[in-house]
Amino acid sequence: MAALGWLTPRRRSATARSVLAGEASAEAARKNQEALAEEASATAEEAAEPDFPVLGDDKAAAFFDLDNTVMQGAAIFHFGRGLYKRKFFETRDLARFAWQQAWFRLAGVEDPEHMQEARDSALSIVKGHRVAELQTIGEEIYDEYMAERIWPGTRALAQAHLDAGQKVWLVTAAPVEIAGVIARRLGLTGALGTVAESVDGVYTGKLVGEPLHGPAKAEAVRALAAAEGLDLSRCAAYSDSHNDIPMLSLVGHPYAINPDTKLRKHARELDWRLRDYRTGRKAAKVGIPAAAGVGAVAGGTAAAIALSRRRR
Repeated sequence: MAALGWLTPRRRSATARSVLAGEASAEAARKNQEALAEEASATAEEAAEPDFPVLGDDKAAAFFDLDNTVMQGAAIFHFGRGLYKRKFFETRDLARFAWQQAWFRLAGVEDPEHMQEARDSALSIVKGHRVAELQTIGEEIYDEYMAERIWPGTRALAQAHLDAGQKVWLVTAAPVEIAGVIARRLGLTGALGTVAESVDGVYTGKLVGEPLHGPAKAEAVRALAAAEGLDLSRCAAYSDSHNDIPMLSLVGHPYAINPDTKLRKHARELDWRLRDYRTGRKAAKVGIPAAAGVGAVAGGTAAAIALSRRRR
C-alpha cells in the first residue's frame, strides 16, 4: 500500500513556495502547448495560402509598419541612443530613452504617452541642427543600433514583394529622415514618416501636422495609393500594433506581425493572417540578437529585455 501512497490525497499541506512552483509549472506547460499549437496552425496556413504576392501585379504594393514589425524596438529610441553617443544631450536624457525602450520591449505595444514624450525629446534635441547633418548621423546610427535588430522573417516578407515586382514602403511614426535611411538600407522603395519642420534646412523643433500614427498612417497610405495608381484591395499591409488597424483595414491582404494582444484578437476574429517571429521555435529559427547596451543604463535595458524573454 505504501507504494500506492502517491495516488491518495496529500495529507500534508503544501508550502506557499511549492504551490507557487506547481502553478508556475502548469502555466508554463499550458503556454508551451499553446505556442506549439499556434505554430502548427501557422505552418498549415502558410501551406494552404495561394501564391502571394502575385508576380507582376503593378497595381499592388506592400506597406510595413516599422517598430516591432520590421525592427525590434522603436527606431526613435535607438536614434536617441545614437545622438547621446554624439553628445547631443546628457546622461539623464539617455536614462529616459533607455527606460522607454525597455518598457516598449517588455510591453510590446505602443503607448501614446511614451511615444509622444520620446518625440518631444527628439524634437528639442535636433532643434537648430541641419537636416543634412541628421541624415548623415542616421546612416551611422543604423549601422550601430538598428541593422542587427531587423526581423529576418519580416525582411523576407518584404523581399517577396520586391521580387514580385511590387513597391514596398515603410509607414511609421519615426522621423521621415530615419525611416528613409532604414528603407534605403533594406532596399525598399521608400518611407512615409513623421515630418519635422525645417526652415532653410534647419530644424525648428516643431512638427508639420501631427505624428504619423494610427489613423494618420491610414490616410498616408490612402494618399500614396491614389498618387501611385494602386488598387488597395490588391495591396498588403503589415503591423504589430492595434493602433494600425485603420491601415490594415484599408488593404485586401492585412497581416498581423508579432501582434500585440488587441491586434491578435482582432486578426483572429477577421481571419487575418498572423506571423510571430518572437516566440518558440520560430524565434530560434530567425535568431534574436541580444540588445547592446551603453553603460549601466543600457545594461539595465538588456536585463529587462532578457526578463521579458523568460516571461514569454
